[in-house]
Amino acid sequence: MTTPDSPVRLRPDILALAAYRQGRPAADDAFKLSSNENPFDPIPEVLAAITASSINRYPDAAGITLRTRLGERFGVGLEQVHLGAGSVSVLSQLIQAAAGAGDEVIYAWRSFEAYPGLVVVAGATSVKVPNTAGDGHDLDAMAAAVTERTRVIIVCSPNNPTSTVVAADAFDAFMAKIPTSVLVVLDEAYIEFVGEGESVNGRDVLGRYPNLVVLRTFSKAYGLAGLRIGYAIGPQYILDAARSTSIPLSVTEPAQRAAIASLDHEEVLFERVAGLRVLRDQVWQSLLAQGWAVPKPYGNFVWLETGDQTERAAEVFAAHGIVTRPFHPEGIRISIGEAQSVDSLLMASAEVVRFLPETSSKPALG
Repeated sequence: MTTPDSPVRLRPDILALAAYRQGRPAADDAFKLSSNENPFDPIPEVLAAITASSINRYPDAAGITLRTRLGERFGVGLEQVHLGAGSVSVLSQLIQAAAGAGDEVIYAWRSFEAYPGLVVVAGATSVKVPNTAGDGHDLDAMAAAVTERTRVIIVCSPNNPTSTVVAADAFDAFMAKIPTSVLVVLDEAYIEFVGEGESVNGRDVLGRYPNLVVLRTFSKAYGLAGLRIGYAIGPQYILDAARSTSIPLSVTEPAQRAAIASLDHEEVLFERVAGLRVLRDQVWQSLLAQGWAVPKPYGNFVWLETGDQTERAAEVFAAHGIVTRPFHPEGIRISIGEAQSVDSLLMASAEVVRFLPETSSKPALG
């Protein structure tokens, strides 16, 4: 496609694609709860690891040390671990390796807003399967959507932005329906926030299915969002194909060193995660008491259905110093951040719930 201002031929589907929109920044007197970031500063050991990095030299492109550590943790060999500049980067590589023009990629909707763009870039077609009444994946409908053109299915648990999870038994039943020729990607960016329960966990199902790849990240629970490092665990031949599509040297040495230091000091970091889980559940209970029908949250965020009042609701939160992530016309995602933000968050939510025509006809899940 050409235009008078741009004679270069570009792909029409790319020109029509909206770029990924990052969560809004916050003013100095506001709380940024729009990007699901970890609110804690890095621990000293991570800062020391970053400082020790040789940024004038290229990183270890193979990431041997970190991949070895992760392989030991998951009980797999080095070649069954792949690093990327965030788990979304690895997902992009997997989609490009498996799907192209004429192929289909299935995922729940609403889910992570980057999914549609990744599919378009690969030249494939999205098949969006609506969430259930409880804001979770409709796995039966997703399985029923599989055709001869299906190449990839993405399962996001906890689901971003609804914070719901896929139960372990439901995942097993789902996988039994999926042809082994279809790649299934279990996106677990927020798995560390789940805690004990019946949710599927990639560590438990790895190796059980020959077409499964598990995605995880150091951005959320480990607090390394600014360094961009995530990873995949799965069959070697699938990850080899992903590696072939990756941009060389995209995982920096500071990121690798920080990830290793984080693994070395997980006890301290996971104490912070446990505190965020407690705060999240307190916020959830308070929202229920205000009259919201909020699905039980398992990520480090909560989901409020605000429908066609979403933009107005986001303005109310902003007026209270809370920067949220609106998804018009469905709802608002609010990250669990600093403890000091909770009072303002709940004051705003109490104001919003009063002007909504109805919060929801769905029961709260818990």
